[in-house]
Amino acid sequence: MKGTVEPVIPSLHDQALACLMCDDPDAKLVLTGEVAQAWRAGRLVAGGGGPVHPVPVPGRPLRPVLVPPARVPRRQLGTARGRAALIHALAHIEFNAINLAWDAVYRFRGMPAGFYDDWVRVADEEALHFRLLRERLRQLDHDYGDFDAHNGLWEMACKTAHDVLVRMALVPRVLEARGLDVTPGMMKKLRHCGDQATVDILEIILRDEIGHVAIGTTWYRYCCEQRGLDPEDTFDALIDEYMQGHIREPFHEQARKAAGFSDAEMDRLKRHARGNGEKP
Repeated sequence: MKGTVEPVIPSLHDQALACLMCDDPDAKLVLTGEVAQAWRAGRLVAGGGGPVHPVPVPGRPLRPVLVPPARVPRRQLGTARGRAALIHALAHIEFNAINLAWDAVYRFRGMPAGFYDDWVRVADEEALHFRLLRERLRQLDHDYGDFDAHNGLWEMACKTAHDVLVRMALVPRVLEARGLDVTPGMMKKLRHCGDQATVDILEIILRDEIGHVAIGTTWYRYCCEQRGLDPEDTFDALIDEYMQGHIREPFHEQARKAAGFSDAEMDRLKRHARGNGEKP
């Protein structure tokens, strides 16, 4: 009697790459949901898959046109077009965040299963955020791609692709954490303009993003522990190396502490923001 052949379970890493490189926004949302569901159902395995390659350009549509940050037009929230431009900028951040989450799943092999649980969930939630913002854009007679955007988030993904510790420190805990700081102010201005529909979306995003930054904190500290590094000193050193001049106040301390920032880290961030990053 011939032995049975065990079925080959597809690799989560290969599926993450498919999501990452999908360039149609609608298809990327559908594929993200399908892969997230398959992972949760145990139909994918973390391990195996093809080799890891650099991804200088992830899957994205031809529009929006990417320009340097200084060339992105300033947004006047007192006009409908200005509010649409703001929502477009936020949608672009969320689209990049989908790619960032899938890149973490694809790129960083050999991590505990909880790492992949977390970043698959982040990808799924970022897809929801993008969908909500795009629907709001369409209500304002615009769509994703109608305004120019910049590529700062993905540029940092490329700079941190060599090391999961550096990625966890700088993308969730610096760039994405900036959203925790600025979102309450945006919500206040939008309420003043009478745009409660967008405020309601930002409330969902702010709630979820606290959790996403907290995931970055968890895995950053895990990596530090594995390497015998002090997480606060290491975070400070990485900001010195990568983020000189890019740390800005004010900070939403309540949200950042909910996301795992310590008092010492907040003190050091304030010194960096004030141009004085010396160690205590």
